[in-house]
Amino acid sequence: MRAEASLPRLLERSFTERLMQQRQASANTVASYRDTCSLMLRFVQERTNKAPSSLSLRDLDAPVLGAVLDDLEQRRGNCARTRNVRLAAIHAFFG
Repeated sequence: MRAEASLPRLLERSFTERLMQQRQASANTVASYRDTCSLMLRFVQERTNKAPSSLSLRDLDAPVLGAVLDDLEQRRGNCARTRNVRLAAIHAFFG
């Protein structure tokens, strides 16, 4: 049985292999997805008191991701359009 890949490694591969090489995403898209991941990791770090490097995919379940998006709307004042962009970035990572 294969050990679970680390979250930092999965994020790195998501950016370097999937977004940049396979999808040839624009620099703006990569920056937007990077910002989403950064905000998500900070939120989960605050909530779990775990360093981002020690987080696993189990820490990023649907209720947590929903809470991340809700927090972005409430604390940062993101509109529905921005929330949807952040959701697209999350979908791309898990896809």
